[in-house]
Amino acid sequence: MTKFLLLIFSVIFSLSSNALEVTLTQGSIKPTPIAVTNLYSFNSNFEQIGKNISNVISDNLERSGLFVPLNQKAFIQNNKSLSEQPRFEDWKVIKAQHLVAGKISGSNGKISVEFRLYDVFQQKQLVGRKYETNEKNWRRVAHIISDSVFKNITGEGGYFDTRIVYVAETGPKENKQKRLAIMDQDQANHRFLTDGSYLVLTPRFSPNSQKITYMSYVSRNSPRVYIFDIETGKQEIVGEFPGMTFAPRFSPDGDKIVMSYTDPDIGNSEIYVLDLKTRISSRITNNSAIDVSASFSPNGKNIVFNSDRSGRRHLYVTDIKGKNVKRISREAGSYYTPVWSPRGDMIAFTKQQGGQFYIGVMEKDGSNERMIAKSFHVEGPTWAPNGRFLMYFKEERTAEDGSGGESSLYSIDLTGYNERKVITPLGGSDPAWSPLMH
Repeated sequence: MTKFLLLIFSVIFSLSSNALEVTLTQGSIKPTPIAVTNLYSFNSNFEQIGKNISNVISDNLERSGLFVPLNQKAFIQNNKSLSEQPRFEDWKVIKAQHLVAGKISGSNGKISVEFRLYDVFQQKQLVGRKYETNEKNWRRVAHIISDSVFKNITGEGGYFDTRIVYVAETGPKENKQKRLAIMDQDQANHRFLTDGSYLVLTPRFSPNSQKITYMSYVSRNSPRVYIFDIETGKQEIVGEFPGMTFAPRFSPDGDKIVMSYTDPDIGNSEIYVLDLKTRISSRITNNSAIDVSASFSPNGKNIVFNSDRSGRRHLYVTDIKGKNVKRISREAGSYYTPVWSPRGDMIAFTKQQGGQFYIGVMEKDGSNERMIAKSFHVEGPTWAPNGRFLMYFKEERTAEDGSGGESSLYSIDLTGYNERKVITPLGGSDPAWSPLMH
């Protein structure tokens, strides 16, 4: 994928923002009414692109569950006069709390996009920026503007200029074809990365969002961990091990991979860290139990993993040297697929209890455990880069025989509110959220 080049000309028009702090972990939030107007253009050739950008911004904000974009039919002030100065009373009448407006122009395949965010009731501008880029990058501009709007209103980082990699599934349950697929977080620009001739599982992004690590059955009798370069399409094997390597994740700096390794001479699975520069591996766990599904903390100093060393599968935290191992999960049930929040404050996980699967979160020390999603089969949480939204896959029970049907991706916020199905061309599992691309 060609790297996106965005020139920021007039970066900031105003920074008088007093961000409204929104804490998503304390219950559902009443969505904020916001007016997103079409970008105004003096050139009719760019009107449609301006509308497209505004539609993407509106859809992004609505999908977060924190905003209600108002119907444009209710708008009183027209775009031409708005491009000069908002009449705040016109926006108060329709109950808009915030207003997004802007302009678009361009020539020779380039566009210049200016946007401003206003607080309607305080009658002031919160932020304004101007971008110039290639015309084909208009959607990226929309996502970047969405992130700016989200951050300046909520006080939380945005997550719209991101991508999702996942496993696309098709075929009968007993013989599914599984291939890597990637798309923008709003499901646009979907494409397959592998052809389905071999099985792939557990894809995970690198910190720079241009590489993916995953487990692959390129050689059916010897599954291995691979790295896939999104830009070049090349893949390489990660280390030469006599046994099976699986469940890989990058370190926060992208220089290492933590993974599970089953040594045929030992028989059980342990956690290893592989330095990608030296290709030297270090064994982190050393136990007769099965230790799997490791995830780095954001500072790279600790690792969370799951193990059956207590008889049931629980979550454990250790430092990077394999010292100071501590069990953090305390409740009934079995715990799987832990993943550390990008903010470092929480750990998400899959839990099985009483014939039901759950997606849960807990503090990094195991306190305040709570479930935010459940289903016949739900698994594999992944964090948005702002650490306040999650994605996972769900398999509903079929009516015919009580077994599971097709898997689909879902997103949700930390309150357990605003669960939404993520539309994909085929069934989907094992999603992974990229870091912000800008």
